[in-house]
Amino acid sequence: MRRDVVACEQLPPERVALVDLLDRLLAGGVVVTGDLVLSIADIDLVHISLRTVLSSVDEYGGIL
Repeated sequence: MRRDVVACEQLPPERVALVDLLDRLLAGGVVVTGDLVLSIADIDLVHISLRTVLSSVDEYGGIL
């Protein structure tokens, strides 16, 4: 039992910096979707659908 505890303490903790996480997400691209509905008395007045693609400029360098 003690050997397992020592082995776990020697392993480096896996940490991902926010910059690394953003770099990975933007390299592959991210699709963000969402819906917003404003209603009064169960009557929908405004419905907004949002769909956007977030990616690095390098991914679309030839298109832009």
